[in-house]
Amino acid sequence: MTTRANGTFDVKIIAQEDPQLNDPTMSRLTLDKQFHGDLEATSKGQMLAAGNPASGSGGYVAIEKVSGKLQGRSGTFVLQHFGTMDRGKMELNVHVVPGSGTDQLTGLSGKMSIQIDNGKHFYELEYSLAEAS
Repeated sequence: MTTRANGTFDVKIIAQEDPQLNDPTMSRLTLDKQFHGDLEATSKGQMLAAGNPASGSGGYVAIEKVSGKLQGRSGTFVLQHFGTMDRGKMELNVHVVPGSGTDQLTGLSGKMSIQIDNGKHFYELEYSLAEAS
């Protein structure tokens, strides 16, 4: 059975110095998020991005570990991001990493959609939770 969780989140994205990249079109960043709504949690993550902001095109990958409560169930899980932007048109895939759920979120699977409206971030997590055997 698939369940939906909705809410908002605040995010801090901080650029990290990475002398190995040594390329202005590439960056490494940290993520620090606070989720509100059906998911009351925090997350920490890492992002790698490349592109040309002036043209509105680029791509990123990220991994973030989420810790908190999903509709009352406590635990952690990991989200994997894959995003591209082509002249301002965004395509984003965010999935729960299989096997990453812990505690009451063991067996969690699903995908998250993210919308940004007037600078405010919204999420919808479509998920299922396998029963522990």
